[in-house]
Amino acid sequence: MTLSEKIQNKSVKAAVIGLGYVGLPLAVTLGKAGVAVVGYDVNKSRVATLNKGESHIYAVSNEDLSVLIGQQKFTATFNINDLADCDVIMICVPTPLDQHREPDLSYIADSARALRNVLRPEQLIVLESTTYPGTTKEVLERLLSKNGLKAGQDYYLAFAPEREDPGNKSFALKSIPKVVGADDPQSLENAVNFYRLFLDEVVPVSSAHTAEAVKLTENIFRSVNIALVNELKVIYDAMGIDIWEVIEAAKTKPFGYMPFYPGPGLGGHCIPIDPFYLSYRARAFDLPTRFIELAGEINTNMPNYVIQKLIDALDIHKKISLSSANILIIGVAYKKNVNDMRESPAIDIMSKLRKRGAQFNYHDPHVPVLEHMDHHKELEGLRSCDLTADTLKGYDAILIITDHDNIDFPSIAESCDLIVDTRNVLPSNLTNSHTKIIRA
Repeated sequence: MTLSEKIQNKSVKAAVIGLGYVGLPLAVTLGKAGVAVVGYDVNKSRVATLNKGESHIYAVSNEDLSVLIGQQKFTATFNINDLADCDVIMICVPTPLDQHREPDLSYIADSARALRNVLRPEQLIVLESTTYPGTTKEVLERLLSKNGLKAGQDYYLAFAPEREDPGNKSFALKSIPKVVGADDPQSLENAVNFYRLFLDEVVPVSSAHTAEAVKLTENIFRSVNIALVNELKVIYDAMGIDIWEVIEAAKTKPFGYMPFYPGPGLGGHCIPIDPFYLSYRARAFDLPTRFIELAGEINTNMPNYVIQKLIDALDIHKKISLSSANILIIGVAYKKNVNDMRESPAIDIMSKLRKRGAQFNYHDPHVPVLEHMDHHKELEGLRSCDLTADTLKGYDAILIITDHDNIDFPSIAESCDLIVDTRNVLPSNLTNSHTKIIRA
């Protein structure tokens, strides 16, 4: 039976390589649609935990996982040979930057080398990991085809970038339109029909290159506009103008304006990283990427701006230096209502505070302990502290980094007299006039 026939009669079996923030929700969504899924991960302890029905991802509940395991719609493995009978294999592995801020495609390359052992005719391989235009063909196809099979002829190959907004309850994976691109008609048709089995809308494009460019464009758009509003924040602050008030007024215009909001820096796996993938690729064409690099420079510098605002606030309102201060950081996840720490500006801020001699604790109900801090081992093992009126009074300043919905910020303000707010979560005209709110 051909792959096309298996997709049509819904007998297709799928696999997901990489069971992290992208791969596990994808596997669960597939399973809920009735597609049997094998999840592959090189982390053996993660595999064992998942097979017990215990999720490590905030967006996937233990209940959903256990139900799918009981229905034999999901199983996890660290043996690549278990993917041999899978008809569709989706690659959802990390694509970080290396120490030189250049693309690290080692996870994609390792996946391709492993897949060569199980690749067979009438299989569809889909890359979902964000990367620069050309990766699917020049890296993935080149490595896969070393076993003698040809893409578009023996097996099928496509790129379908993940589109996730962790913590956003308005958009589930199933309802977010899926962009799919491939370099031959049959690969594109099979990929589109497969994703239509479990997603509400699929958007085909003419090539894998185009699909790769779509994902980068989406995140570069956000990066550049966030950098613009971050720069405006610094400028307007020097002029005594509240950037948040400006944005609220500007967004009443019903055309020609889209609100973006400033913050303490960029976090997550996409926006701080993806723009540099295009910068890297553009260099091969001798083309500059000035907007992208300037945006990265502005956003990367925001933690320094926040710390300087904290230093100034302590000096003016407490007459103490940062090295003498005891700071409580509220929220360390990279965005509200998630436990995702990837590229979180809070980590950079905490590291800089430690280097400057400040004492600090943090509170985050979604991140009870800082684990696996690859680039900041000195912070590993720190634990979220409890919030009480008495403990809050012991801090010289509160620094709000992440505005989780389940944190009672007004109560915090009642117990503290100096707060540096990077998220505009507290009104400037609090009823308790003793509390000083500093926007940063």
